[in-house]
Amino acid sequence: MMNILQKIVMLFLLSIPVNLKAQVWTADQGDGTYRNPIIHADYSDPDVIRVGDDYYMVASSFTCQPGIPVLHSKDLVNWTIVNHVYTRLPLERYSMPQHGQGSWAPAMRYHDGKFYVYFCTPEDGLFAAYTTDPTKKWKLKHVLRVAQWEDPCPFWDEDGKAYLIRTKLCGGPAVLHRMSDDGLSILDAGKTVYYDPYKNPVLEGLKMMKRNGWYYILAPAGGWSNGWQTVLRSRDIYGPYESKKVLDQGNGIVGPHHGGLVDTKTGEWWFIHFQAKGVYGRILHLQPAVWKDDWPIIGDDPDGDGCGIPVLSYRKPNVGKNFPIINPQTSDEFDSRQLGFQWQWQAAPQDKWYSLSAQKGSIRLYAISVLEDKGNLYYAGNLLLQKFPAPEFTATAQIDFSRLNVGERAGLITMGDYHTYLSIEKHSGGNSLVLYEGKNEGCGFPPVPLEQTDIIGSNIYLQVSIHADETCSYAYSTDGESFTKIGEHLKIEKGQWIGAKVGLFCINPDINDGSGSIDVDYFRIQ
Repeated sequence: MMNILQKIVMLFLLSIPVNLKAQVWTADQGDGTYRNPIIHADYSDPDVIRVGDDYYMVASSFTCQPGIPVLHSKDLVNWTIVNHVYTRLPLERYSMPQHGQGSWAPAMRYHDGKFYVYFCTPEDGLFAAYTTDPTKKWKLKHVLRVAQWEDPCPFWDEDGKAYLIRTKLCGGPAVLHRMSDDGLSILDAGKTVYYDPYKNPVLEGLKMMKRNGWYYILAPAGGWSNGWQTVLRSRDIYGPYESKKVLDQGNGIVGPHHGGLVDTKTGEWWFIHFQAKGVYGRILHLQPAVWKDDWPIIGDDPDGDGCGIPVLSYRKPNVGKNFPIINPQTSDEFDSRQLGFQWQWQAAPQDKWYSLSAQKGSIRLYAISVLEDKGNLYYAGNLLLQKFPAPEFTATAQIDFSRLNVGERAGLITMGDYHTYLSIEKHSGGNSLVLYEGKNEGCGFPPVPLEQTDIIGSNIYLQVSIHADETCSYAYSTDGESFTKIGEHLKIEKGQWIGAKVGLFCINPDINDGSGSIDVDYFRIQ
């Protein structure tokens, strides 16, 4: 029974608008303006389209699966995850972590009633996915097995002919291919339509469009950490193309590039791009855009030279009305039979890794074998992870470990090339919490225990706090209210092409899968 004070607190919480609850980062300022970043999370290499009144965005996933999140918005500022393009990549190698591989820089387009997403992997070639409803299942086709292709984008011209623009790994020439009209076959070896490694080195992230009789190729150049946004244009699809720098660093934002240009029904233009931010990955910014002399100018143009710099805040896009403040999902009560869209694994998911029906209102994670280097979690596919959602936050999980067996490990992890985790472990003398660090550094090392403490019971609350100085600290509790810190502040590192992640694990550091498991009642981010 709740006492009077608890009831008062509960009534206050229920009076808060739903869209303001549990917001760890809010770009919408609630006064008709927004601040950048619009999403303080690792949605790298974004592309965005508008279909009617709806905006859809996709981003890279690399080794993480399900892959290529599909996000939806009504106003380009407030976003939520509505799907993934694929559950697993259809190649056996991706049943194990493939750090740095997987889906790179997807492009999204809408044509003839269908949504399309194209992407390449560095060694496996070109893939195309399509659907009539982006919130439902996508069909995925491995279009062409080829190495070193990068950042493809489809384009359908006014006569219905289909093309594919792409570049080469690490930035190279812009190559244009003819495709079959349905966009699912490549018809030729392609033609180089632009290459200037001196003026626009590391050309990548190509996006093709047409406006006022001009063919445009949007192309980030100069590298993702210090580059700029270039636009190429030509009256002929095969060129020659002239180039112009339309967005450069400024206002403390370096490397503002690689994104999608999109319009509103009210005639405005906007550009979503990423900004590299250390362990947080590549977070998303929204810039206003205008057209002048058939060139887009992105951001603020104080010098009037046609090359903008990023804005830190601005009025929201005019989409005709105001919409609720929302963010991509984070916390999870595990009340659904479907895993939340915020979660990804380090490899193609397997049914044996987890269950959402074994214990009502919980997720059960099973002790899966991670033999490499006695449990180095860099090689574990069954890590249940999500992106860092804010500069600072705390993640708390309630865990029932009564089904865990001696020798198995489970707990809370902050994942990157260097990673740390707080592990529940049973042994003949009782139960312990062990704080570990793990390293990759090219070949991987066995995890190193840093601190250990005994615990009692079979239910525990584990907590990790992410700090603005790119460190983390761990704590635990037996009642969910009073937490005891364990260990010192530990460094955080990003992964290969991805930001650091936070989440859960359950492993058996032996040759066979264990028979034990844990039940996680909730995972909450504040």
